[in-house]
Amino acid sequence: MKYLLLLGLNLLMAITSVAKQKYDFVVAQNGSGNFKTVQEAINAVPDFRKKITTIFIKNGTYREKLTLPTSKTLVTFIGEDVKKTILTFDDSAQKKNQFGEELGTTGSASFYIFANDFTAENITFANSAGPVGQAVAVRIDGDRVFFQNCRFLGNQDTLYTYGENSRQYYKNCYIEGTVDFIFGWSTAFFEDCQIFCKQTGFVTAAATMEGAKFGYVFKNCTITGSAIENSFYLGRPWRPHAQTVFIQCQLGKQINPEGWHNWDKPKAEKLAFYAEYQNTGPGANPETRVKWSKQLTDEEAKEYTREKVLGDWTPGTLYTAPPR
Repeated sequence: MKYLLLLGLNLLMAITSVAKQKYDFVVAQNGSGNFKTVQEAINAVPDFRKKITTIFIKNGTYREKLTLPTSKTLVTFIGEDVKKTILTFDDSAQKKNQFGEELGTTGSASFYIFANDFTAENITFANSAGPVGQAVAVRIDGDRVFFQNCRFLGNQDTLYTYGENSRQYYKNCYIEGTVDFIFGWSTAFFEDCQIFCKQTGFVTAAATMEGAKFGYVFKNCTITGSAIENSFYLGRPWRPHAQTVFIQCQLGKQINPEGWHNWDKPKAEKLAFYAEYQNTGPGANPETRVKWSKQLTDEEAKEYTREKVLGDWTPGTLYTAPPR
């Protein structure tokens, strides 16, 4: 009996030791971790650390307006449960600051990601302001940002892919919203994601820079929602050179047969690149799409792999800059 007790104690100590080694910091609202708030954990990360700092966030709703500064590189968030680990705030564009000025779209964000090499798993990111206009859940400036099994909740302007030179990868994520709820300048690859359309609106509003090789690419994603039939467009061009491509996606009845909208910008019809390839479902109607959109050939579709879109960055690995 004594031997079994000793064996059990040693096993427990070993498990505890491994758990401690796995995470650098633990955030828990009940005080059982290193910090009670997520921002405190971010602040504790050494500036420009050369190794990954892993922050484990226990279940709870953390009502915080968060900022990950440029100096906090190589940070990884891991949530305990994607539906129970929630980072949220309720600012909106029309809300006033202490000087009586409107926050604006950028100022409404619940979480600002300025640093490079940020990763998040099993976390819900939300803006809980409700249907009050622009209200951003996450704004991303940094390069090489990877979200896996995460949720993004909001209405208008939920996910702001802001950085002009930012590459982002979304794997097995859930993103919901109404008007332009995935928008911005960045290059972003969405794979095996669920895109949920609420009310009426536009899934994307890309602002791709002129000369950029890629904008948004959706691969093997499902477009569904609570919106009525034909009430959503796949995208409209926030900036004239917008690029958005849907490849082998399941498109629900919410998608309008025309597919794409020019945002009352006739010039954008010549400059924007909106394309599809082998989409299925009631919302996939190649024959009714606007004439200025494109159906890719087999050969053209080969250019839209994750490797080609993201370049020299492989998500989930430590990035090594190419030699000069």
